[in-house]
Amino acid sequence: MSTATRSNGLVKWTGIVSIVAGLVMVIAGAVTWGTVSAELSEQQITVSEDADFLAGDDVDGPFSAYAQAEIIDHHALEATDGKTYAQLDKEDPLRATAMNASFLRASLFTSVVAYGVAALVVGLGALFTFFGIVTVKVNGGKKELLEAPEAEKITA
Repeated sequence: MSTATRSNGLVKWTGIVSIVAGLVMVIAGAVTWGTVSAELSEQQITVSEDADFLAGDDVDGPFSAYAQAEIIDHHALEATDGKTYAQLDKEDPLRATAMNASFLRASLFTSVVAYGVAALVVGLGALFTFFGIVTVKVNGGKKELLEAPEAEKITA
């Protein structure tokens, strides 16, 4: 088996592996997106009516989760006269309010990050699939692309 034939097979298999990996990534990203959306929907959270954007919207996506996290922060700071959890005295009864707001915001921001990662994985999976298809098609049985022309071959 010539070096060109082995290289041709390696390039072909690299393309196939890239296609499979890309499809797995697209599916995994889509499943993650769907799972996060379903979990948020089950909580039946609605963006507060006084939010800067998406007021009254169900929290079931990255933008509504972000909007709700922002308004929770606004409400918590209003309740604590602009102080965060760390700035409140340990005996201050408002510290529990600030802590709960912080936990809720962290949970919502975790959802926002999960959406971002899912979108990234879907995008990368699409690229892997595209480049794998191109690699297989360009390489499709064209051994001559990998072989040097006769004039360029070096003889010992």
